[in-house]
Amino acid sequence: MAQDKVGFALVGIKTEQFATFDENYSEKAKTGLNTSLEFKFNKDDKLIAVFVTIIFEQNKKAILKLQVSCHFKISDDSFNSFCANSVITLPKGFMTHLTMITVSSVRGVLHAKTESTFYNKYLLPTIDITKMVKSDVEFSLKN
Repeated sequence: MAQDKVGFALVGIKTEQFATFDENYSEKAKTGLNTSLEFKFNKDDKLIAVFVTIIFEQNKKAILKLQVSCHFKISDDSFNSFCANSVITLPKGFMTHLTMITVSSVRGVLHAKTESTFYNKYLLPTIDITKMVKSDVEFSLKN
């Protein structure tokens, strides 16, 4: 099934974690960014959750941590087309698309959570999502 023909809907966005660590912040220190990605699946509700975590660091210590999840419902037809041999295989292109939506949501949550603080200068740069999602994503359909 082609990515543009996958039936799905964004059904939720959740801020899973948000914290700032003023004690680790230094005006003069160089700031780095770490990102991570996790997928979860609920077969009963045909939901895919994409979790993106970002951590801004200075001197190998977190100064800001944010994790956002986006929850997507897959249509029955698309769900069934991805299932075979007790496994659901979600195509790389489709998962890249869902990850891109989630990263964009992270960017908005980051701005909203840091607005009117000095942390607002930390913007999430553009990210090559194709380097984060390297292959199809599979989940077992067995209990």
